[in-house]
Amino acid sequence: MPVNDRHPSTPVDRLAPAIRSAVDTAGGPLKPIISSAQAGSHPVQADRLAPLIDQIVLKPEATAAEVVQAAHPAGVRVTLILKTSLLSEDQKMAGCLLAGVCRADFVRSSTGFGPSGATVEDVRPMRTVVGSKMGVKAAGRIRTAETALRMIVAGASRLGTSTGVAIVEQVRRRALAAAGAAGI
Repeated sequence: MPVNDRHPSTPVDRLAPAIRSAVDTAGGPLKPIISSAQAGSHPVQADRLAPLIDQIVLKPEATAAEVVQAAHPAGVRVTLILKTSLLSEDQKMAGCLLAGVCRADFVRSSTGFGPSGATVEDVRPMRTVVGSKMGVKAAGRIRTAETALRMIVAGASRLGTSTGVAIVEQVRRRALAAAGAAGI
């Protein structure tokens, strides 16, 4: 169900059944992606909904709000993914504000694919803009315990990493070494 310039928004009553069907089929949260801002529209791909919704164009914020309005009654959380490495500072902040206005559950720094991943310089202002009522997920290039801790200190409430087991093992080894050094 592509949405393009000829169809700038999809009414909730048409979008909701597609979202419910996709969630029933694929499960999991919705993750629209803002990858760039061009001429006032944002290309958005709904993760896990590709068979039903190939491209949703956010033009204006009503479309993102419609996704949230359709998803929340079905008990589905919505994460708005900002590909921060492809956005200007103003676009990143606008994406965070958009997520808040639309009442998304999380805002995420990236998909983990692209020129770079999460940075403290992105996560800290994201947390500042969305406040404490929305989650911030730092994702991409988080491969060490040090990087994970920097993201948490910067304001991330979740981490997206393919090396979670290795990170936990790094923390476990350090905790055991610290406990041994303290005579515990």
